[in-house]
Amino acid sequence: MKNKFRDYFQIIIGTMVAGFGIACFVTPAQIAPGGVSGIGTIVYYLTGLDTGVTMLLISVPLFVIGMKVFGPLYGLKSFVGMLLLSVFVTLFGQLTNYAGLLTYTDKVDTLLSAIFGGVLVGGGIGLVIRAGSNTGGTDIIGQILNLITPMNLGTCIFLSDAVIVLIGGFVFGLEKALFAICALYISGQMINFVVMNLGTKYAKTAYIVSEKYERISERIIKELNRGGTILDGRCIYSKRDRATLMAVVPNQLINQLTQIVHEEDENAFMFVHETYQVLGFGFVPMAKVIESNKSRPTPVKKSSAKKPSKNNKDEIQLVK
Repeated sequence: MKNKFRDYFQIIIGTMVAGFGIACFVTPAQIAPGGVSGIGTIVYYLTGLDTGVTMLLISVPLFVIGMKVFGPLYGLKSFVGMLLLSVFVTLFGQLTNYAGLLTYTDKVDTLLSAIFGGVLVGGGIGLVIRAGSNTGGTDIIGQILNLITPMNLGTCIFLSDAVIVLIGGFVFGLEKALFAICALYISGQMINFVVMNLGTKYAKTAYIVSEKYERISERIIKELNRGGTILDGRCIYSKRDRATLMAVVPNQLINQLTQIVHEEDENAFMFVHETYQVLGFGFVPMAKVIESNKSRPTPVKKSSAKKPSKNNKDEIQLVK
């Protein structure tokens, strides 16, 4: 029950943020950065039909497809996300009369709309996807592509939206299409960031090669309250056995770790690289991640009477 409440609360916040970005930045600037919001923007300027209404009409058939592929649970959450996004777009659009928050007297305003619109829309959609839902439309197509291809989610959505950007270019002109591409790229990066990294404690992994690794290890435990692992290695230059200390620490402790290494051994060799997800003691509990993933949609598999292929490889089919 707690997880369901969290998911639906996240869906509400995500659709509100994305709806604000569409109604107050994207549509007023005549930017069609893919998705049903891009189609809605094009239709709004061609016919006067409300952007949110157009989004809802287009998302309904795609919602049916999403329900078949990802199952009834996904369908319910997607319906909520799809409906709320359309409602928030219409609400914010009516409040501002789709005039936006900027004057659009020069190209700078359009650029700002592309930037802020991309950040808000991508961030909002990312929150919705993290909750195991979707906002309908081409996002569903993007998630299906993400399941069957090695491409990341942002790239899949970017590709599925490219056609809409081209159509927007014919309607609003090449310049607006270029702004739309900028907004689409920013949106895709925000989706990746929110889906993959939001809520994850950033950390750094340090590898330290030093003859005084025992003393360094003691200070890491005592002063940083962190652990580490001693790896056996061999120097290819001197042919001598050497121990390598590996330690994972939060970003805010890396400077202290560097100071400790320097104080204990000025000749130590140390290299550090970014670590984007750390599971276990002192960081994100593994059980928390597993529990969170249980609410994520999974494709519905349908048994098939088709005989196995000669190479005996398993075949997975999505529901048609």
